[in-house]
Amino acid sequence: MNKPVILTGLRANNQLHLGNYLGAIQPMVNLQSTHAGEYQLNMFIPDLHSFTTPIDHKQLYRQVIDSLKIFVAAGLDINNPDTFIYRQSYIPAHSELTWILDCFTYFGEASRMIEFKDKSTKAGSDTVSVGLFNYPVLMAADILLYDAKFVPVGEDQKQHLELVRNLATRFNSKFDKDIFTLPEPWDKQMEFSNRDSGLRIRSLRHPDSKMSKSVEDPAGTIMLNDDPELAAKKVMNAETDSIGSIHLDWEKQPGISNLLQILASLSSRKLTEVAAEWEGKSSYGELKKQVAEQVIHFLQNLQTKLSTINEGEIVKKLESDEVAMTKVANAKLLEAQKAVGLRE
Repeated sequence: MNKPVILTGLRANNQLHLGNYLGAIQPMVNLQSTHAGEYQLNMFIPDLHSFTTPIDHKQLYRQVIDSLKIFVAAGLDINNPDTFIYRQSYIPAHSELTWILDCFTYFGEASRMIEFKDKSTKAGSDTVSVGLFNYPVLMAADILLYDAKFVPVGEDQKQHLELVRNLATRFNSKFDKDIFTLPEPWDKQMEFSNRDSGLRIRSLRHPDSKMSKSVEDPAGTIMLNDDPELAAKKVMNAETDSIGSIHLDWEKQPGISNLLQILASLSSRKLTEVAAEWEGKSSYGELKKQVAEQVIHFLQNLQTKLSTINEGEIVKKLESDEVAMTKVANAKLLEAQKAVGLRE
């Protein structure tokens, strides 16, 4: 395990939606195929992150497996010798390193995390968990345990990535040792993953907000287990505007721009290319129709592949990789424990 590490994870609670697929799953599968043989890919399920906000705990274990099945259906090769899949909670070093890093994280910098401020404002401070406040530090442990250089996260995690880099630098400086490897900065992450910026598919009904599995927005969210025809109806009812002319403009026409983004992503084309084809046209209905057809085709293919996946093989791979990754994580944790005086 001496190759540079690419690390990514996707919360397992709730069902996954189109935004998850296009913004996280598909890019990760593409990275695996593009860099086969050059990098080690750590594709982990951050199940401890999953209940920083309220969930149905009875469904969590099942949803972990279902999430992995979707990755496999999307083309992830779990038999690749450089690819490791594992559950965060099955490797205790994640939790222990989080506590150590907590003690080197300043309250002020943690409280400035935009995602925490947004979610806590909506939920109300009396009902927000300490876990939601603290989870960027757990994210840091997830990354630093494996010396990950590349962490292709969404744009909403950009600030958290900088916190990871700050904590690694602070810890290394404090003990005058290169214990933790700094992940590459945001611009390098985008360059590596061949993306100009983090892709964020937006709600069909509320295009000023991203498509979300944690918000009650059934009409605006295309779930991966949706009936294809139902998903098409959601597209046809998507919120647009009264301008009457199609332009790629996220500020003035977020609904139209979102449809163009979905169409480009599902047809594996550049957004600028698709936008140029539709520039100035007046038929919003025709645009919606083309997007709806792409969504139907996509869901039908994905759901057919899901029905053929051998779940037993996934579980066997999980258990094997969790043994291997525990050894790696424990070795890094021991370095940190020695630095802070917990071990000789």
